[in-house]
Amino acid sequence: MLGLCVVALRALIGERLGVTGAWSSAVESATRGRGLDWRGFLLIGLIAGAAAFALIAGGPDFRGYGWLTDTFTGERRWLVAPILVAAGVLIGYGAKLAGGCTSGNGLSGSAMLSPASFAATATFFGTAIAVSFAIAAVI
Repeated sequence: MLGLCVVALRALIGERLGVTGAWSSAVESATRGRGLDWRGFLLIGLIAGAAAFALIAGGPDFRGYGWLTDTFTGERRWLVAPILVAAGVLIGYGAKLAGGCTSGNGLSGSAMLSPASFAATATFFGTAIAVSFAIAAVI
C-alpha cells in the first residue's frame, strides 16, 4: 500500500513520501505562520492514527518492546516512556542527518534509484541487524 502511495505522489504531484519531510514541513509552517500543506496533514494523520489505535487498545500500554518492557516492570515501568522519547529524538536527528527517514529513503528514494537513498537504506538495515545481534548477545 505504501508503494502505491509513493507511486501516486510521484505521478500526481512530483513529491516524495517521508515522515521526516512531513515533520519538517509542519514545523516550518508553524514557525512562519503559514497553513499546512499535504505533508502537514500527513503528519496529523499519523499522530491521529496512533492516538486512535491507543484509545481502541485501551490506552497507552508500554508492552511489546522486547527486552525494554521485560526489564522495566512494576514500579519501574515508567522508565520505558523516557527511553522511547530519547530513542525517537536520536532517530529524528539521524533521519535529518541522512536526508530523510527510512520511509523517505527506503521507499521514495530507492524507487527513484537514488544512490544516496540506497546507501542510507543499507545503513539503516545494517545497523538494525548489528544492534539486534548485540542485544541478543548481551541478553
